[in-house]
Parts: sequence; C-alpha cells; structure tokens
Amino acid sequence: MKKAFLRDTLQANKEIYFAIKQGIKEEWQKEYDIGAGGDVSTGLDLYAESIFIKYLSKYGKIESEESGVIGEGDYTIIIDPLDGSSNAFSNFPYYGSSVALIDKDEQLVVAIVCNLANGDIFYRFADKNLKFGNLENPVFFREKPNNKSKVGIFERQYSFIDMGVALVNANLKYRAPGATALSLAYAHRVDFMLYMGDIRIYDFAAGIGLCEDLEVRIGKNYVIVSKDKETVDKIERLITNIKKVA
Repeated sequence: MKKAFLRDTLQANKEIYFAIKQGIKEEWQKEYDIGAGGDVSTGLDLYAESIFIKYLSKYGKIESEESGVIGEGDYTIIIDPLDGSSNAFSNFPYYGSSVALIDKDEQLVVAIVCNLANGDIFYRFADKNLKFGNLENPVFFREKPNNKSKVGIFERQYSFIDMGVALVNANLKYRAPGATALSLAYAHRVDFMLYMGDIRIYDFAAGIGLCEDLEVRIGKNYVIVSKDKETVDKIERLITNIKKVA
C-alpha cells in the first residue's frame, strides 16, 4: 500500500507542479473563508487540495488544512496542499505541499514533502532512510546531513524579533523563507531549523517525519531540529532566557 500511496502522491504533486508552471491563474488568487488550519484559503490552496483529494481519498480519511476532515477510513492522510501560498503569488520559489499517511494505531507510515517551485521532493517510509529526488527526474537518493552548512532556518521570525536578534548575537546565521513543512524537509542541509509559534499538525505531521535521524526538540511553542545536539541545546537556552526576560 505505501508504495502505491507514494506513487499517487507523486502524481498529485506533478499535476499541481506543472499547472503552476504554466502561470498563476487569476482565479487562484481569490481569497475564500478561513480554513481548518486558521489561515484564509486561496483559490490556489483549494485547487491543490482538490488534486490531492482526487488521488488520495481512496486510501482513507483526509485531514486538510483547508477543508478539515474529508471522507473516512482506517488510515488518516494529513495534508497541507500548499505550504507558502504567499510565496507562490510573489514568485518566490519556496512553496510546497506536505502529506503524511497515518495508520489506525496513529503511527506514521510515509511522509512526503514537495517543493512545488522547483520539483524537489523528499519522502520517508517509517524506519527507513530519507530519500530525495525531483518531479522532473524521479530518481531518488538517500538524503544525508550536510556537515558544511553555514546558515539555519527560522520560520515565523517576523513574530519573534527578540529571538532573531539573540540568534545573531550567538553567531547563528539564519534565513526565514516562509514555508514550515518545506523547511523541515530541507533540515538536513542547514545548520538548524527553528520554528516558533502555535504548532499545527498540518505543518508538522509530514515534516517531522522526515527528521527522524536528526535531533528534534519540541517545546510548548517551538520546534528545533538540527544534526547537532549542542546547537539544539544552545537555541533552547536562548529561548528560555528570552522568556525569563519577558
């Protein structure tokens, strides 16, 4: 089942990827109601959701950031159909999708995250190595930690200015690209990935599943991921110190 699920998820991503590659349609930019994840859904979000429903609904119940629970079944499929839609509308090439297949025992079966701007795709079967490929050349290789990374990622930095300053003062360089699940997918390539704010299942179900071989620290309102435990400890101390001052 998991191989078939992966194949169909790849097909869904391909359909969305090539549709976006033709150009952002005017109707995709229309805003609708606030979705299940708490953000306003755009036409592009809903289009992407419809493609995933078409390919994946046969596998079980879908929980989507846009429409909430769709269908039923023993398996649960948690999706963020378009992570970083503002980036997509701005032609900033950092937006994607995330899909997690969860069994009836609430265990992850497979996690898949795709960068819909350039076709990069990552997947991991439970207890297996992380694999990386591209939608335009679907040959997958093992993704390994990059020991030469010079920067980290800080998602939602705009809401936590003090923490951003603390990282700089601690000589921890970072970028804030604006797509949480995608940043988790790229976590092996950077020094660290830090997220601060409300932790929503749609952002993390698949992304965290890709990081099983990294150091992962989850707090009340933060997630830190790194190949280096000392880096995680250092960032967590910075968060604690800022909270004490506040």
